[in-house]
Amino acid sequence: MSTILVVDDDTDICDLIGFKLESMGHDVVTEHDGEGGLAAARAEKPDVVVLDWMMPRLTGLDVCIALRDDPDLARVPVILLTAKAQEADVQRGFAAGADDYIVKPFSPRELGSRIDALLGRSRR
Repeated sequence: MSTILVVDDDTDICDLIGFKLESMGHDVVTEHDGEGGLAAARAEKPDVVVLDWMMPRLTGLDVCIALRDDPDLARVPVILLTAKAQEADVQRGFAAGADDYIVKPFSPRELGSRIDALLGRSRR
């Protein structure tokens, strides 16, 4: 189906998301810090990237901005999945180029639905 890159320093979150998305038929690649996530995005060319905000080495915002600045990855949909829930944080996330913003704790089912919606839009 589609390749989804999940970048989160919490391995339990990566495992939960991976299980859900694989059960939906997606291929899942995981990384646990921003630099690894950016390198994986460049190598894998995923269909969607799910980013935590607060990670070591590069933040999710840094990765999102780098993706938007890369001509090969600028159109890849990005979902920020983070505990940062303040209105100003959401605004910063969208200003960095995120296509969607989900606050932790989250529903894996809702995340799957939002990924499917982004995939549907990006294929048009």
